[in-house]
Amino acid sequence: MMRSLYAGVSGLQNHQVRMDVIGNNISNINTTGFKKGRVNFQDMISQSMQGASSPTEELGGVNPKQVGLGMTIASIDTIHTQGSMQSTGVTTDLAVQGNGFFIMAGGDKQYYTRAGAFGIDEDGTLVNPSNGMKVQGWMAETIDGAAFINTASDVGDLVIPVGGKDPASATTQVDLACNLDKRLEVIPEGAGEGTVRENTWTIDKDIYDNFGNVHKMRVSFTKLEGTQNSWSADVVIDPDDELGTNTIAEVGAENNGNNNFIVNFNNLGTLQSVTDAQGDILDTGDIQVQVAFDVREATPGEDGALIRQTFNLNIGEAGSVVNTVTQFAETSSTKAFRQNGYGMGYLENFKIDQSGVITGVYSNGTNRTLGQVALATFTNQNGLEKAGETTFVVTNNSGDPNIGPTGVAGKGKIIAGALEMSNVDLAEQFTDMIVTQRGFQANSKTITTSDTMLQELLSLKR
Repeated sequence: MMRSLYAGVSGLQNHQVRMDVIGNNISNINTTGFKKGRVNFQDMISQSMQGASSPTEELGGVNPKQVGLGMTIASIDTIHTQGSMQSTGVTTDLAVQGNGFFIMAGGDKQYYTRAGAFGIDEDGTLVNPSNGMKVQGWMAETIDGAAFINTASDVGDLVIPVGGKDPASATTQVDLACNLDKRLEVIPEGAGEGTVRENTWTIDKDIYDNFGNVHKMRVSFTKLEGTQNSWSADVVIDPDDELGTNTIAEVGAENNGNNNFIVNFNNLGTLQSVTDAQGDILDTGDIQVQVAFDVREATPGEDGALIRQTFNLNIGEAGSVVNTVTQFAETSSTKAFRQNGYGMGYLENFKIDQSGVITGVYSNGTNRTLGQVALATFTNQNGLEKAGETTFVVTNNSGDPNIGPTGVAGKGKIIAGALEMSNVDLAEQFTDMIVTQRGFQANSKTITTSDTMLQELLSLKR
């Protein structure tokens, strides 16, 4: 009689715990990054009334006789299934599609979360604005002028310098491409005034010096008299300025004292070589002519000293027709399609891609890699312990965090401008609630029935 009472009590208590978990799941139905819980039951120890006996020659075996003493909770699991994605359009909102947790720093302790509703604080640090925890990752380093992210190093705070400066960079290379019309006729020397020099093709392109000042580069290609496949190229920087006469184009050895060189094509129309007055020849690989010009250093009240600037004028690859100057019987279309200089700019915006790489967009048109968001995975993510605020902490059974970039060691990818919703299924929870309620009612009936039987037992005295 007492066994049934205590069995019923254990059923009531543990079904109440299950109802607590269901209630918590339902209350977090709209909590970003929430992972639902699940209660599993198991029977408690049983009292043996009689042990088992093995069969003999005369009799068969006898099974044990046991009376169960109730039930208990086997586990309360956290179910880490993928939640649905909700698009927000907010740049700093991040969601993980696949395995992995964002790493958050709260003081000296690390927390892990799937809730990616992040923002920028006053210092430009990427944080969770609800609790101030800092998102962890790797800041980019600049090596030989190129951004590099060392994902093998320890993670740290991610700082986005909104409004920060990107210093000016001088032009070091200008690339030419397209066609010079082979059909153009040569206008002989001494042609009368008013003669239209249709055999000259002129290119203008803005380039930059070390200070970020803009200069106009003008390249004039003129068909050489007495030739079919050679053009004279004159390069002038700032043709309307007196310093434009200081432009020098150097082919090979640095002994060319003017701004002129010759571009030669073969009979197939492809680039063959470049020569200068001293006979220096470039005829293999990428053919680049070094151009030098003077920039006046601004000094208050004075003319300022002249500073020499240089860049490479890339004519193209010898024998190629891709991104190279050619000579075919088509309208001239050669242009300077690319140069790598720019003036100073300010960080206006940033974006985060699927790899978690943060790219800054500057007002001068440049993009700079600023850092990368890190993810952590665990051997047993079910072993993590909830620490509140939709975060988890490491336990003895979760294993150490495996920290790295997206796509490595089973880590998922990052979706910017979206949030992962709770993985709670409301229909499932309501169904579990009904089952739990019936289990609670049935256990209460066990108790009331046992009590009635006890009352009958007491009434035997009358």
